[in-house]
Amino acid sequence: MKSFAGMRDHSKERNIKGINFLSTLYHNQAISLPIGFELVAKTEEYLDKKTQKMKRRSPVTKNEMARMMILQAVKNQVLFRFVLFDVWFASAENLMFIKHDCEKEVICPIRSNRKIALSLEEKINGQYKTVSTLEIKPNAELEIYTEGVDFPLTLIKQVFTNEDGSIGILYLIASDKTLNYDQITTIYQKRWNVECYHKSLKQNVSLAKSPTQTEKTQTNHFFAALCGYIKLEMLKVETRNKSFCLKNKTICQCFTISFSNFARVESGSSLRVR
Repeated sequence: MKSFAGMRDHSKERNIKGINFLSTLYHNQAISLPIGFELVAKTEEYLDKKTQKMKRRSPVTKNEMARMMILQAVKNQVLFRFVLFDVWFASAENLMFIKHDCEKEVICPIRSNRKIALSLEEKINGQYKTVSTLEIKPNAELEIYTEGVDFPLTLIKQVFTNEDGSIGILYLIASDKTLNYDQITTIYQKRWNVECYHKSLKQNVSLAKSPTQTEKTQTNHFFAALCGYIKLEMLKVETRNKSFCLKNKTICQCFTISFSNFARVESGSSLRVR
Protein backbone atom coordinates (compact mmCIF):
# COMPACT_ATOMS: atom_id res chain seq x y z
CA MET A 1 0.00 0.00 0.00
CA LYS A 2 1.28 3.40 -0.91
CA SER A 3 0.10 7.00 -0.81
CA PHE A 4 1.41 9.30 -3.52
CA ALA A 5 0.89 13.06 -3.62
CA GLY A 6 2.73 15.05 -6.23
CA MET A 7 6.29 14.58 -7.47
CA ARG A 8 9.74 15.65 -6.40
CA ASP A 9 11.61 18.08 -8.65
CA HIS A 10 15.24 17.41 -7.72
CA SER A 11 16.53 20.21 -9.97
CA LYS A 12 14.63 22.77 -7.87
CA GLU A 13 14.64 20.76 -4.61
CA ARG A 14 10.92 21.08 -4.05
CA ASN A 15 7.65 19.21 -4.51
CA ILE A 16 5.49 20.04 -7.50
CA LYS A 17 1.75 19.53 -7.82
CA GLY A 18 0.51 16.18 -9.04
CA ILE A 19 -2.28 13.64 -8.75
CA ASN A 20 -2.87 12.68 -5.12
CA PHE A 21 -3.85 9.04 -4.97
CA LEU A 22 -3.78 5.91 -2.84
CA SER A 23 -3.36 2.45 -4.32
CA THR A 24 -3.02 -1.17 -3.24
CA LEU A 25 -0.51 -3.32 -5.10
CA TYR A 26 -0.67 -7.10 -5.13
CA HIS A 27 2.76 -8.73 -5.43
CA ASN A 28 3.38 -12.41 -6.06
CA GLN A 29 6.74 -13.75 -7.24
CA ALA A 30 7.79 -11.64 -10.25
CA ILE A 31 4.57 -9.74 -10.92
CA SER A 32 2.99 -6.70 -9.25
CA LEU A 33 -0.57 -5.71 -10.11
CA PRO A 34 -2.68 -2.81 -8.78
CA ILE A 35 -5.96 -4.15 -7.38
CA GLY A 36 -7.44 -0.90 -6.08
CA PHE A 37 -6.97 2.85 -6.16
CA GLU A 38 -8.59 6.00 -4.88
CA LEU A 39 -7.99 9.57 -6.00
CA VAL A 40 -7.98 11.97 -3.07
CA ALA A 41 -10.58 14.61 -3.88
CA LYS A 42 -10.22 17.62 -1.57
CA THR A 43 -13.80 18.88 -1.69
CA GLU A 44 -14.09 20.34 1.83
CA GLU A 45 -12.86 23.77 2.86
CA TYR A 46 -11.58 24.48 6.37
CA LEU A 47 -9.72 27.18 8.28
CA ASP A 48 -6.13 26.38 9.17
CA LYS A 49 -5.71 27.52 12.78
CA LYS A 50 -1.97 28.10 12.39
CA THR A 51 -2.01 30.14 9.19
CA GLN A 52 -5.59 31.45 9.46
CA LYS A 53 -6.03 30.61 5.79
CA MET A 54 -8.72 28.61 4.07
CA LYS A 55 -7.53 25.23 2.82
CA ARG A 56 -9.08 22.18 1.22
CA ARG A 57 -9.20 18.58 2.44
CA SER A 58 -10.82 15.28 1.60
CA PRO A 59 -13.91 14.24 3.63
CA VAL A 60 -12.36 10.75 3.84
CA THR A 61 -8.89 10.31 5.36
CA LYS A 62 -6.21 8.20 3.69
CA ASN A 63 -6.30 5.76 6.60
CA GLU A 64 -10.04 5.28 6.08
CA MET A 65 -9.45 4.77 2.35
CA ALA A 66 -6.72 2.26 3.11
CA ARG A 67 -8.98 0.19 5.34
CA MET A 68 -11.76 0.19 2.74
CA MET A 69 -9.36 -0.95 0.01
CA ILE A 70 -7.88 -3.75 2.12
CA LEU A 71 -11.37 -4.94 3.05
CA GLN A 72 -12.39 -4.86 -0.61
CA ALA A 73 -9.43 -7.08 -1.50
CA VAL A 74 -10.56 -9.55 1.15
CA LYS A 75 -14.15 -9.48 -0.17
CA ASN A 76 -12.84 -10.06 -3.70
CA GLN A 77 -11.11 -13.19 -2.36
CA VAL A 78 -7.62 -12.01 -3.32
CA LEU A 79 -5.20 -14.55 -1.92
CA PHE A 80 -2.69 -12.79 0.32
CA ARG A 81 -1.32 -13.23 3.81
CA PHE A 82 0.57 -10.03 4.63
CA VAL A 83 -0.27 -6.34 4.34
CA LEU A 84 2.82 -4.15 3.96
CA PHE A 85 2.90 -0.37 4.16
CA ASP A 86 5.05 2.52 5.34
CA VAL A 87 5.03 4.26 8.71
CA TRP A 88 2.20 6.61 7.65
CA PHE A 89 -0.36 3.80 8.08
CA ALA A 90 1.09 2.21 11.24
CA SER A 91 -1.72 3.37 13.53
CA ALA A 92 -3.23 1.15 16.21
CA GLU A 93 -6.61 1.35 14.47
CA ASN A 94 -5.15 0.00 11.22
CA LEU A 95 -3.29 -2.80 13.00
CA MET A 96 -6.44 -3.89 14.83
CA PHE A 97 -8.51 -3.72 11.65
CA ILE A 98 -6.12 -5.87 9.60
CA LYS A 99 -5.62 -8.47 12.33
CA HIS A 100 -9.22 -8.84 13.53
CA ASP A 101 -11.57 -7.60 10.81
CA CYS A 102 -9.57 -8.87 7.81
CA GLU A 103 -7.83 -11.77 9.56
CA LYS A 104 -4.54 -10.92 7.87
CA GLU A 105 -1.02 -10.26 9.14
CA VAL A 106 0.83 -6.95 8.95
CA ILE A 107 4.48 -5.92 8.74
CA CYS A 108 5.32 -2.23 8.86
CA PRO A 109 7.79 0.28 10.32
CA ILE A 110 7.06 2.39 13.38
CA ARG A 111 8.54 5.70 14.47
CA SER A 112 11.36 5.81 16.99
CA ASN A 113 9.20 7.81 19.42
CA ARG A 114 6.37 5.23 19.44
CA LYS A 115 5.37 4.24 22.98
CA ILE A 116 5.60 0.51 23.71
CA ALA A 117 5.53 -1.84 26.69
CA LEU A 118 7.76 -4.88 27.11
CA SER A 119 5.09 -7.01 28.78
CA LEU A 120 1.33 -7.20 29.15
CA GLU A 121 1.67 -6.25 32.82
CA GLU A 122 3.61 -3.10 31.95
CA LYS A 123 0.98 -2.19 29.37
CA ILE A 124 -1.83 -2.60 31.91
CA ASN A 125 0.07 -0.40 34.38
CA GLY A 126 0.80 2.20 31.69
CA GLN A 127 4.58 1.68 31.90
CA TYR A 128 5.53 2.62 28.35
CA LYS A 129 8.91 3.38 26.82
CA THR A 130 9.86 4.93 23.50
CA VAL A 131 11.31 2.62 20.88
CA SER A 132 14.53 4.60 20.55
CA THR A 133 15.42 4.02 24.23
CA LEU A 134 15.48 0.22 23.87
CA GLU A 135 18.65 -1.76 23.50
CA ILE A 136 17.81 -4.27 20.79
CA LYS A 137 20.46 -6.82 19.86
CA PRO A 138 21.36 -7.37 16.19
CA ASN A 139 19.16 -9.93 14.40
CA ALA A 140 17.03 -10.29 17.52
CA GLU A 141 13.25 -10.28 17.96
CA LEU A 142 11.57 -8.51 20.85
CA GLU A 143 7.97 -9.04 21.98
CA ILE A 144 6.21 -5.74 22.61
CA TYR A 145 2.78 -4.27 23.32
CA THR A 146 1.48 -0.93 22.04
CA GLU A 147 -1.33 1.39 23.01
CA GLY A 148 -4.65 0.57 21.39
CA VAL A 149 -3.56 -2.90 20.19
CA ASP A 150 -4.79 -5.96 22.10
CA PHE A 151 -2.25 -8.46 20.75
CA PRO A 152 1.55 -8.70 21.07
CA LEU A 153 3.87 -7.68 18.25
CA THR A 154 7.38 -8.67 17.26
CA LEU A 155 9.81 -5.75 17.05
CA ILE A 156 13.14 -5.82 15.24
CA LYS A 157 15.80 -3.19 14.59
CA GLN A 158 17.29 -3.08 11.10
CA VAL A 159 20.52 -1.12 10.66
CA PHE A 160 21.70 -0.27 7.15
CA THR A 161 24.08 2.06 5.30
CA ASN A 162 22.65 4.73 3.01
CA GLU A 163 24.13 5.69 -0.37
CA ASP A 164 25.79 8.76 1.17
CA GLY A 165 27.53 6.58 3.79
CA SER A 166 25.25 7.54 6.67
CA ILE A 167 23.74 4.92 8.95
CA GLY A 168 19.99 4.37 8.87
CA ILE A 169 17.78 2.59 11.39
CA LEU A 170 14.41 1.02 10.65
CA TYR A 171 12.16 -0.37 13.38
CA LEU A 172 9.81 -3.02 12.01
CA ILE A 173 6.86 -4.67 13.73
CA ALA A 174 5.10 -7.89 12.72
CA SER A 175 1.77 -9.25 13.94
CA ASP A 176 2.74 -12.83 13.09
CA LYS A 177 4.62 -14.15 16.12
CA THR A 178 6.04 -17.13 14.20
CA LEU A 179 8.33 -14.94 12.06
CA ASN A 180 12.00 -14.43 12.88
CA TYR A 181 14.27 -11.49 12.03
CA ASP A 182 15.31 -12.75 8.58
CA GLN A 183 11.74 -13.59 7.58
CA ILE A 184 10.42 -10.18 8.65
CA THR A 185 13.08 -8.23 6.75
CA THR A 186 12.78 -10.44 3.66
CA ILE A 187 9.00 -10.09 3.49
CA TYR A 188 9.02 -6.33 4.12
CA GLN A 189 11.61 -5.84 1.40
CA LYS A 190 8.88 -6.77 -1.10
CA ARG A 191 7.22 -3.43 -0.31
CA TRP A 192 9.87 -1.81 -2.50
CA ASN A 193 7.88 -3.06 -5.51
CA VAL A 194 5.36 -0.28 -4.89
CA GLU A 195 8.14 2.29 -5.48
CA CYS A 196 9.01 0.60 -8.79
CA TYR A 197 5.30 0.65 -9.61
CA HIS A 198 5.09 4.42 -9.11
CA LYS A 199 8.25 4.97 -11.13
CA SER A 200 6.85 2.89 -13.98
CA LEU A 201 3.54 4.79 -13.84
CA LYS A 202 5.37 8.09 -14.29
CA GLN A 203 8.02 7.09 -16.81
CA ASN A 204 6.52 4.22 -18.82
CA VAL A 205 2.81 4.98 -19.12
CA SER A 206 2.85 8.82 -18.93
CA LEU A 207 0.92 9.28 -15.69
CA ALA A 208 2.88 12.47 -14.95
CA LYS A 209 1.97 13.99 -18.33
CA SER A 210 -1.73 14.28 -17.66
CA PRO A 211 -3.33 17.37 -19.28
CA THR A 212 -6.51 16.87 -17.23
CA GLN A 213 -8.06 19.43 -14.90
CA THR A 214 -11.23 17.90 -13.45
CA GLU A 215 -11.74 14.98 -11.09
CA LYS A 216 -13.49 12.89 -13.78
CA THR A 217 -10.85 13.41 -16.47
CA GLN A 218 -8.03 12.84 -13.98
CA THR A 219 -9.68 9.57 -12.92
CA ASN A 220 -9.96 8.48 -16.56
CA HIS A 221 -6.33 9.36 -17.25
CA PHE A 222 -5.16 7.51 -14.15
CA PHE A 223 -7.22 4.44 -15.05
CA ALA A 224 -5.78 4.45 -18.57
CA ALA A 225 -2.27 4.64 -17.10
CA LEU A 226 -3.05 1.67 -14.84
CA CYS A 227 -4.24 -0.35 -17.85
CA GLY A 228 -0.96 0.45 -19.63
CA TYR A 229 1.02 -0.59 -16.57
CA ILE A 230 -0.87 -3.90 -16.29
CA LYS A 231 -0.20 -4.68 -19.95
CA LEU A 232 3.51 -4.00 -19.42
CA GLU A 233 3.52 -6.33 -16.39
CA MET A 234 1.91 -9.12 -18.40
CA LEU A 235 4.42 -8.62 -21.22
CA LYS A 236 7.21 -8.64 -18.65
CA VAL A 237 6.18 -12.11 -17.55
CA GLU A 238 5.84 -13.39 -21.13
CA THR A 239 9.11 -11.94 -22.43
CA ARG A 240 11.09 -12.03 -19.17
CA ASN A 241 12.16 -8.43 -19.78
CA LYS A 242 11.86 -5.51 -17.40
CA SER A 243 9.18 -2.88 -18.07
CA PHE A 244 11.72 -0.14 -18.89
CA CYS A 245 13.39 -2.47 -21.40
CA LEU A 246 10.00 -3.23 -22.96
CA LYS A 247 9.27 0.47 -23.30
CA ASN A 248 12.58 1.11 -25.12
CA LYS A 249 12.04 -1.87 -27.41
CA THR A 250 8.53 -0.65 -28.26
CA ILE A 251 9.83 2.84 -29.09
CA CYS A 252 12.62 1.40 -31.26
CA GLN A 253 10.13 -0.82 -33.08
CA CYS A 254 7.82 2.16 -33.72
CA PHE A 255 10.73 4.17 -35.15
CA THR A 256 11.74 1.23 -37.34
CA ILE A 257 8.21 0.90 -38.74
CA SER A 258 7.92 4.66 -39.28
CA PHE A 259 11.23 4.91 -41.14
CA SER A 260 10.33 1.84 -43.17
CA ASN A 261 7.02 3.38 -44.23
CA PHE A 262 8.72 6.70 -44.98
CA ALA A 263 11.32 4.99 -47.19
CA ARG A 264 8.57 3.11 -49.04
CA VAL A 265 6.73 6.37 -49.78
CA GLU A 266 9.92 8.09 -50.89
CA SER A 267 10.82 5.27 -53.29
CA GLY A 268 7.40 5.45 -54.94
CA SER A 269 7.26 9.26 -55.23
CA SER A 270 7.70 11.18 -58.45
CA LEU A 271 8.38 14.77 -59.52
CA ARG A 272 5.75 16.52 -61.60
CA VAL A 273 6.35 19.72 -63.55
CA ARG A 274 3.41 21.68 -64.84
